[in-house]
Amino acid sequence: MDVRKAIDLRRAYRSLEKVEISSETLIDLAQCASLAPSCFNNQPWRYIFVTSDDKLRALRDALAKGNEWAYDASAIIAVCSKPDLDCVLKDGRKYYAFDVGMSVGFVMLRATELGLVAHPIAGYSPDKVKEILSIPEDYEVIVLIIVGKRSESINPILSEKQKAAEMERPPRLPLKDFAYLDYFGNSLT
Repeated sequence: MDVRKAIDLRRAYRSLEKVEISSETLIDLAQCASLAPSCFNNQPWRYIFVTSDDKLRALRDALAKGNEWAYDASAIIAVCSKPDLDCVLKDGRKYYAFDVGMSVGFVMLRATELGLVAHPIAGYSPDKVKEILSIPEDYEVIVLIIVGKRSESINPILSEKQKAAEMERPPRLPLKDFAYLDYFGNSLT
């Protein structure tokens, strides 16, 4: 599969079916994460790959209402970092979140290539996640990635809006609304 195809196929599905995710697959995903670029090659990302049934059940208490669909996850990947693991420029810009985001993108594309769903979510309690996974207090939990195999059937607990998004990719902004040429507001298209 080429990169463009993986980008086209990547979707944030919520109807999941549990599958066994091997340690080889987890290592593969971690290796892909490690290949992302970062400021001065600092690699500020820290990944916790959760596959044990007891930890997956414990993480349910950290999920926000509306994310009950994630109870069917085969794995949950907690991604964390902190500003001092990466570049902080003299003008105050902090690169850690950007660099972690690129690394997460690599993981999501590789998971797609492997036939898995890798759905990033923000709906969780960072404090509960830290407690459950023994993440040090000075780290920020940037994202949880819900991993599983796409189910053939729509999960009945989904809202109507979520069900609709399972069947058809939600609309994307037209290029004219975000892609500019030479200066802000001058549409690329």
